[in-house]
Amino acid sequence: MTDGLDRLISAVERLVVWMAGAGAVIVLVQMVWISYGVFVRYALGAPDRLVTEATALLLFPVAFAGLAFAMREDAYPKVTMATDLLGAGPRKGVAIVNHLLMIGVGGFFAYAGVSATIRSFNSGAASEILHWPRYLFWAPGALALILFTFYAVLRLIRLIRTPAE
Repeated sequence: MTDGLDRLISAVERLVVWMAGAGAVIVLVQMVWISYGVFVRYALGAPDRLVTEATALLLFPVAFAGLAFAMREDAYPKVTMATDLLGAGPRKGVAIVNHLLMIGVGGFFAYAGVSATIRSFNSGAASEILHWPRYLFWAPGALALILFTFYAVLRLIRLIRTPAE
């Protein structure tokens, strides 16, 4: 029987997959829009000035949409040459420190993303060419960073509760 933490992690992992899927959709939109921009620039000789700004604004949310999914899949690059020489206890200690670092960095960026979202919402700032509100571009990235940090905390708790192997 799974306890409450495992059920919570499973629920958050479903959100993680949806967030990564949303990032994939943004990448597809960028791909189609950039292809359209290249076509109209070189084939029709009429560059679309919206393409550059829109794809640049979409880079922030797409950059962080897959962070938690990469953690779920254990897809971060690791150098285990030194940790493989350690025993189970010290290896677990290194993993805990690694999770703490990820939580610290994720928390910092989540704070910065949420702060930027709130500031852009309060200021009413809009993109220069598209005239779309900037908070619409900050909010998905901030949400992805909050999800990553929360998921990292849950994984850290599970790591601490699991005996060293």
